[in-house]
Amino acid sequence: PGQTIGIIGGTGSGKTTLVNLIPRLYDAAGGKVLLDGVETAAYDLTSLRQAIGVVPQKAVLFKGTIRQNLLWGNASATDDELWEALTIAQAKEVVEGKDNQLDAPVEQGGVNFSGGQRQRLTIARALVGEPEILILDDSASALDFATDAALRRAIAKFSAERGNRMTTIIVSQRANTVRYADQIVVLDDGKAAGIGTHEQLLESCQIYREIYWSQNERQEAVAQKGGER
Repeated sequence: PGQTIGIIGGTGSGKTTLVNLIPRLYDAAGGKVLLDGVETAAYDLTSLRQAIGVVPQKAVLFKGTIRQNLLWGNASATDDELWEALTIAQAKEVVEGKDNQLDAPVEQGGVNFSGGQRQRLTIARALVGEPEILILDDSASALDFATDAALRRAIAKFSAERGNRMTTIIVSQRANTVRYADQIVVLDDGKAAGIGTHEQLLESCQIYREIYWSQNERQEAVAQKGGER
């Protein structure tokens, strides 16, 4: 509890499969998935899923209003709680810019919002439920790096203010998105190729090094060139 776990790997490495085992979207064919030392299969399915907020790769909004979409996370949430979740998810300005704000219409699938706006609204919906485990499955891929970083800081603050009870699992193909996680799991063909901090994995895991430097080499070179001036 209170930790942020990053999961990174190439396309098809098993990232989404791994996190979908936690809320039992399907069950493990072999081995066990333990939550607080207890097999997830032993939990009441409804109670288990109520404790877990999953934001999928493809942001899904339902036809209705912004308020109705957010209340899927917690039907009894107050307006103050909705606005808090929107602020953490970096979606407050999106809603403030709409006529009727919380009661602004949402078309089926959220087609009247951009990809990044849909992602932020689905993250807010998950936060409204104050989950014990928050799973962000590549759900910031449409956000720019500054918004992504602000989102991660706000979620960490949200968890800390609640006594660090929430575990955050971030799935991403961006090394910089998981870089500051307490632990990073590097997946390759369904197996953990490395587990550790960013610094540890740069030293010990070739796959992580390749991912990191392929995404950052050019930026590092530009930064160094600027520093030489």
